[in-house]
Amino acid sequence: MEQAAGCPAVGGSYPQKNAEILSSQYGINLFLAGLLLTFAWAVHAVGISKSHLLSYLITLMLIQLLWMLWYLCRSCTQRRLIRDKDTHAGARWLKCGITLFAVITLILDSFKIGYYIDFSNCLSPTEGIFPVTHAVHTILQVYFLWCHAKDVIQSFKTLERFGVIHSVFTNLLLWTNGVLTESKHQLNEHKERLITLGFGNITIVLDDHAPQCNCTTTTLCSIFSQGIYYLYPFNIEYHILASTMLYVLWKNIGRKVEHHQQNKTPFKFHGITVGMIFGLIVLTSTIAIVVVYLIQIGGSKIKSELALTMFYLHAIFVLALMCTAGIVALLIYRLEERSLDNSKNPARKLDAELLVGTAAGSWLLSWGSILAIICAQGHPKYTWYNLPYSILVIIEKYIQNLFIIESIHREQEKVNDDIKTLRIVTISRGTTLSLTPLYKEIYNGRAAHDSGDVPCLFKGSICGRENDGAGVAKEETSQDNSLVMHSASDFSFCSRNSVTNNKRRILKNIAAFLFLCNLSLWIPPAFGCRPEYDNGLEEIVFGFEPWIIVVNLAMPFSIFYRMHSAASLFEVNCKT
Repeated sequence: MEQAAGCPAVGGSYPQKNAEILSSQYGINLFLAGLLLTFAWAVHAVGISKSHLLSYLITLMLIQLLWMLWYLCRSCTQRRLIRDKDTHAGARWLKCGITLFAVITLILDSFKIGYYIDFSNCLSPTEGIFPVTHAVHTILQVYFLWCHAKDVIQSFKTLERFGVIHSVFTNLLLWTNGVLTESKHQLNEHKERLITLGFGNITIVLDDHAPQCNCTTTTLCSIFSQGIYYLYPFNIEYHILASTMLYVLWKNIGRKVEHHQQNKTPFKFHGITVGMIFGLIVLTSTIAIVVVYLIQIGGSKIKSELALTMFYLHAIFVLALMCTAGIVALLIYRLEERSLDNSKNPARKLDAELLVGTAAGSWLLSWGSILAIICAQGHPKYTWYNLPYSILVIIEKYIQNLFIIESIHREQEKVNDDIKTLRIVTISRGTTLSLTPLYKEIYNGRAAHDSGDVPCLFKGSICGRENDGAGVAKEETSQDNSLVMHSASDFSFCSRNSVTNNKRRILKNIAAFLFLCNLSLWIPPAFGCRPEYDNGLEEIVFGFEPWIIVVNLAMPFSIFYRMHSAASLFEVNCKT
């Protein structure tokens, strides 16, 4: 009978598990088909044009739009029902970040529409339909994520799995398309700059996808064509963030959620002044370095070498500071005794996997540079700075990953130090008195002065005399001894509390500093400052085409790592 009773429960899990497997395979095939179509367009395959790729992406976005509208309508009809929520998913700061990237993406779409209007005589209609569809898709998707990123879906689970996984891989394909378009633009500029560094033996063939007709308004065309490539980094980050939030939603389908979940931890600027100041100094200097680099690189051989040397020295200094900060944070964690939270959490698990997975992109580039320096026969002076830079990139990511992953797995303190109270029990003539003024007020004497009375704890024998007249000497002595014992334990508590607060303050400053440093290191590769392209030594050792393929595959992951690390460090700062 027990076995028979258990069978339905066990068998009931099979359809949901099968739905998860089938939906994931559907998404993967959807992605692979789009990936091959993107690759075919990139290599100018016969019979494949950009209009075919855009038609495929438009179709995927329209299907996702229909599913999101259906989900939103069904949610409106069931808004009175109590739904399970995953409080770890879709944090407010993450929603604000994706909204910012989405707004810039809408500006990018408007530039593309203007570009199509100016070149409408020789462009396919799909190039005008795509940015309009993408703009509508962006607006509705951001609204959907704001309202439903925390949902734990318990109805229509099979259908919802296919809808959510379709949305995940649609965003991944849009991310891939953005990465490829931006990479092709960077590659053309890189080929032109290599001549100034003296690498004339590299064949330069520009991969040009420019329209074969004249622009109706030259000035506007120049603004649109140049502005588009400066906005692509934000579009790329938008789609990868959207795909990760949707993936967490997919993993939460049918999940049993614990009702006693973590409380909200708002971000506060209080106590992180030092970390913010040093981080802003790094951010400001990085922006200045990028501006000078982009101006100098490609101007002449001397200017290009100076630009590369300047970049490497600045990056070495910043990475060394980040390594030091990460080591200090890990040492503080070793001194603390706090258990780890090993409960099931799809969002936290995805964060850790993305940190390690995307760091592999930078590690691949760094090891390639190290091998090129070791194996190359000739070494221009500036290439030697690439060796410590590459080594520090590997070490810094290793340390930072340890710090972030341990931080997001540490259990929060159940009671905040700012609201802890000290309860003191004193005995006077067999009566128990409980005093609960704030701890800081007890030692500052505010509890006594504000009320106008002096508590029994501080008057000691006076209380006894008021109650007993002359009093009893033994009772006074007992109360005095009790006061001394309480004072000793209270000062011990004060000492421990002070040490804990100092550790927390240091950790919050380190998290704030690393947050701004990661934003700083995201800026150079995102906006075209890529020494892996401009160094030239790697192209000689590995060959131009193989190294460019490696860079184009690894660089998007390296760029995403910095933005994802910044987001994770923001969460660490809130939790600490």
